[in-house]
Amino acid sequence: MRCHIGSTVGDRMASDDIAQLTDALAKTHVGDGELSYKGQGLKLDNAESVSEMVSAIEAYQGLRALRLEGNTVGVAAAEAIAKALEKKSELQRCNWSDMFTGRLRSEIPSALRSLGSALMASGARLITLDLSDNAFGPDGVKGIENLLKSPACYSLCELKLNNCGMGIGGGKILADALTQCYQKSKESGAPLRLKVFIAGRNRLENEGATALAKAFQLIGSLEEVHMPQNGINHQGITALAGAMKHNADLRVLNLNDNTFTKKGALAMAEALRHLRSVQVINFGDCLVRSEGAIAIAAVLKEGLPILKELNLAFGELTEAAALVVARAVKEKTHMEKLDLNGNCFGEEGCERVREAMESMNMTDMLGSLSDDEGDPDEDEDEDGDDDDDDDEDEGCEEEEYEEEYEEEENSLDGSSGSGSDGSPVKDSENAPSSCSRDFKDFLSSPSAQKLLDLGAKRTVLIEQKVDYSDSMKTADAFLKISSIYKDDPEVKQAVLDSTDVLMKKALSGSCFQSHNFLSSLLVMLGVLKGDGKIQKVCVVPGHLLALAHAVGQEYFSLDYAHMLQDFVSKGGKALSSCSSARSALQEALDQKTDA
Repeated sequence: MRCHIGSTVGDRMASDDIAQLTDALAKTHVGDGELSYKGQGLKLDNAESVSEMVSAIEAYQGLRALRLEGNTVGVAAAEAIAKALEKKSELQRCNWSDMFTGRLRSEIPSALRSLGSALMASGARLITLDLSDNAFGPDGVKGIENLLKSPACYSLCELKLNNCGMGIGGGKILADALTQCYQKSKESGAPLRLKVFIAGRNRLENEGATALAKAFQLIGSLEEVHMPQNGINHQGITALAGAMKHNADLRVLNLNDNTFTKKGALAMAEALRHLRSVQVINFGDCLVRSEGAIAIAAVLKEGLPILKELNLAFGELTEAAALVVARAVKEKTHMEKLDLNGNCFGEEGCERVREAMESMNMTDMLGSLSDDEGDPDEDEDEDGDDDDDDDEDEGCEEEEYEEEYEEEENSLDGSSGSGSDGSPVKDSENAPSSCSRDFKDFLSSPSAQKLLDLGAKRTVLIEQKVDYSDSMKTADAFLKISSIYKDDPEVKQAVLDSTDVLMKKALSGSCFQSHNFLSSLLVMLGVLKGDGKIQKVCVVPGHLLALAHAVGQEYFSLDYAHMLQDFVSKGGKALSSCSSARSALQEALDQKTDA
């Protein structure tokens, strides 16, 4: 009888325990393999405080996801949780963001090591690891370093470390861990296939970004990269651009609120030329500026077939550059949103951009322009002297540019030249070296007589000796040749024949190269604000008359005419000294675009 009563009491107690556990599990929103304590604001300091959680973890068969975000976990509590996880081999998703609020930074690495060690011991193969919004700094990255290198992360698809204060040091540690993870996983026969990487607001700066870029290039499987607000300028952006080329399935690229300027924008535009799956580009608040926007527009014209969203907000774009971008999205049938807010259009410019979008039946995709910075003053210095504050190691660009032809003796005077794609031209294809020297002398100090003295070889020299792979050098050559334009029939014909050869070659490459050449030409003419201390030319009628002639030729497409028209119409002070020639150019452009 006593045994019967004892058994009954024991059964009742067991039943009560099960009921309590069932109730606890219900409160944690268990379902589909997930145990969630999300947003409960629990202060978990020790083993006792997590006893119910530990029981729930231990009792859960087939646990695949554990959500701890929105609580605060101490070292002892983390150790207790870790103990329970040691037998959870099926765990795949660790959503552990914002779980160290109010903890000393020194506590966090220990807690992370405990949890990481448990995951490694369990034999789990993670798919998602989210530690965002945990301000653990570089030491926190050390806390997960071993985990990231282990087989537990060979299967990792999503790594989220947003707003963790990693800094440069943490970025380097993370990059090394990912590199080792990839190498070891590859050796095991199943290389890491990371798809989503999120690390915004971490002050990675150039060094951290560059280190991660090397890892990204190696991994090559990224589909989403989110690295906003990291203090990265063109050096780090260029490194990331190089890595993105190797991630052919990239769909989302968010680098909002870093600093591109021209160099970074051109590098990133070049990378985007190699990608066919990109759907979302967020370069907002990145100082892409007009030259960068033009380069991106060129990529839109020839690639990015399924792009849905493009953010170039707060990038110091002018109205003319925005119009180039607007026309570039015309054929993008998947396009849903174009953000050009916070740029420098002015009230009338904003209206023209809206009208352009409306004329293409794309008004709905244009976001608000309510934060426009206003049309920049035409009298404002446009030399770009306010360019990158991170160019300390680059010296004076103006001095370098003035020495370009001196530094490249071989391209003008030696055994090899280059074609429009920058490829070398064999000796047998080169003009005689004496003619090369004469051509170099002409470029150094242009005159009508020197051009005429080059004789019939001048077009061959222009075709072979100008470095068409460098947009600035090509633009410089055009301006030097056209500067000697005269009404004298012989000189005029020589100039136009020469500029025809140069223009045809410069515009025969990719859309990307052609747009870069035209934007460089506009910068040197002073109608487009450029980055760096590039010396603008003193505009003379020949420059504009040679351009007017080129516009009328078959090689000068309608797209290029529209682009030139946008900037020439806003040329203001830069072209004021050549009003008659400017009118001739404007007339040629009007005829081309109205045809």
